Amino acid sequence: MLKIHQKYSLRNNHTFNTDIVSDLFTEPASPEELVFALRHTSDKGLNRLLIGEGSNLLFTSSFHGLVIHPILTGIKSVDESGSEILVKAGAGVNWDDFVASCVKNNWFGVENLSLIPGSVGAAPVQNIGAYGVEVKDIIDYVEVLDTSSMNFSMMPNHACEFGYRDSIFKHGDPDRYIVTAVVFRLKKRFEPVLDYGNIKKVFISKKRQDANALRETIIGIRQSKLPDPMETGNAGSFFKNPVVDQSVFQQIEASWENVPHFPAGKDHIKIPAAWLIEHAGWKGKREGDVGTWPHQPLVIVNYGGASGQEIFGFSEKIRQSINETFGIYLEREVTIVS
Repeated sequence: MLKIHQKYSLRNNHTFNTDIVSDLFTEPASPEELVFALRHTSDKGLNRLLIGEGSNLLFTSSFHGLVIHPILTGIKSVDESGSEILVKAGAGVNWDDFVASCVKNNWFGVENLSLIPGSVGAAPVQNIGAYGVEVKDIIDYVEVLDTSSMNFSMMPNHACEFGYRDSIFKHGDPDRYIVTAVVFRLKKRFEPVLDYGNIKKVFISKKRQDANALRETIIGIRQSKLPDPMETGNAGSFFKNPVVDQSVFQQIEASWENVPHFPAGKDHIKIPAAWLIEHAGWKGKREGDVGTWPHQPLVIVNYGGASGQEIFGFSEKIRQSINETFGIYLEREVTIVS
C-alpha cells in the first residue's frame, strides 16, 4: 500500500534546503504506485507536484497539495549493435550514480556530465548539459506516463522537442508527461569530448587518458567552481545563458571590451550569463543569507537561513540590474514553485 505522509518537510527534498512543508507527500516505487498517486490527486481534487531530487526547484511558499517523488530505480543494458549500446535507467536513479555506473561498465558518452545534481528523470526534462555535451545527444528514447490517458509509452528523441535547457516536458503542457525511465544510446569505444574550456589541458596531464580520467577531470573542475549543495544550498546555474540578436550584441560590444560570446544560429549570439552578472557587479555579492557564489556568479546560494522568497527577491534584483546595464532580461533556469 502506497504511504502518503501529511505535513511533510521538504527541506531534504530540494537542494536550496529552505524550510518548506507540503500538505501531502508520497514516494511511489513502481509505475503502478505512480498511477495510484496520480489518481488519488484527481479523485481528491488536489494540486500535485512531481519532483526528482529537487535540484532545479525554488519553493517560495509551502505546497498545498500532494508532492510525488517517484523512486523508480534500476540500470541495465537493453540492446547493443556494432559500436553502440542502449542503456536504460529508472527516473529515480541519481544522475551522477548513473554516470559512474556507465564509466564502470565501459559505456561511454556521459563522462562530461559528471557531478550534475539531480535524477535521471529530470535529465531529459531540463536537457541538462555541461562541458560541450547535452543529454539530448545521447538519449535514444524516453519512457513516459501520459497523464491524459494514463497510458505508458515511449517517446523517441525527436518527439521530445529538445532545445537549450528545454524539452516538450517543460513547454506546451508540462504536466502531461511523467518520465519513468530513459534509454541512452552510448558507445562501446571511448571518444572524449575535450573542446571546452581547459578540459583538454587538465585531461592530458593525467597519467592515463581514459573515461575515469575524464570523469575525474570534470569533477575536479566542477568542484573548484561550484558549491556542493550538501553543504551550501543551491540549484546550480540559476539563469540561462541569453541568446540575443546580433544587433543587441554589437551594442554591448561597443561599450564593453572582450565580451565572451558564441554563435547561436543565424544572426544570434549567446553571451555567458555569468559574465553579465559579474560585470554588473553581482559576483560574490551577499544580502543576509543569500548571495552569488564567489567562484561562479551564475549560482545563487542559500548560506543557511534564507527563505525561498528572499532567494527569489535576490534573483529578481539581479535580473533587473542586468536589464538596466545591458538591455537583457535573463531567463531563469530554475523552476519557481509558489
